[in-house]
Amino acid sequence: MRPMLVIGNKNYSSWSLRPWLAARHAGIEFDEIRIPLYTPDAAAQIQQYSPSGKVPVWREGEFAVWDSLAICEYLAERVPSLWPADLTARAVARSISAEMHSGFVALRTNMTMNARARGRRVAVTPEIAAEIDRIAAIWTDCRHRFGAGGPWLFGAFSIADAMFGPVVLRFVPYGVSRPGVVDDYVATWMADPHLQAWIAAAEQESEVLEQFECGR
Repeated sequence: MRPMLVIGNKNYSSWSLRPWLAARHAGIEFDEIRIPLYTPDAAAQIQQYSPSGKVPVWREGEFAVWDSLAICEYLAERVPSLWPADLTARAVARSISAEMHSGFVALRTNMTMNARARGRRVAVTPEIAAEIDRIAAIWTDCRHRFGAGGPWLFGAFSIADAMFGPVVLRFVPYGVSRPGVVDDYVATWMADPHLQAWIAAAEQESEVLEQFECGR
């Protein structure tokens, strides 16, 4: 039986996107179940698969792993190259992944992920600006210190890239641009066939969730 990844709407669910990207880049085959969020029976559907009642969740028969970062860590147990081989680089990759997982509340709240949107506008508060600056600093530092061997944050693709991939689907719709590493990294992601497949699927979704349609 193949593993199964249970996800939410591709247009909106940044948490679902992270382990999906990690698995695709690692070459791990899996089946996908998409449950539209915020529908009358969504909670009951998710509860069939997820002990936490949330997506994403990775299932292998009766065995389940939930939470996007935990799923990525589990995948790295199967494919160790999902973390950098160098000890220092790996520690930094884990640190920025955890920071992305727990932080950037202003960005998440005000620049919601919307894979099919373009030309959105939102008032950039000092809190949002500070978080964009922090992301730019992370990307620049990692690319300069560890990324010489390839286009990703640590050269080769890693879980850190999977964790920051959804940020690109916040930056692009809202026109966040910084010449240099930031724009180059966004371009790397927008040329990625896996991300493009996700976006193409998001464009086919019919659900419109108003709580994620801010900044029109």
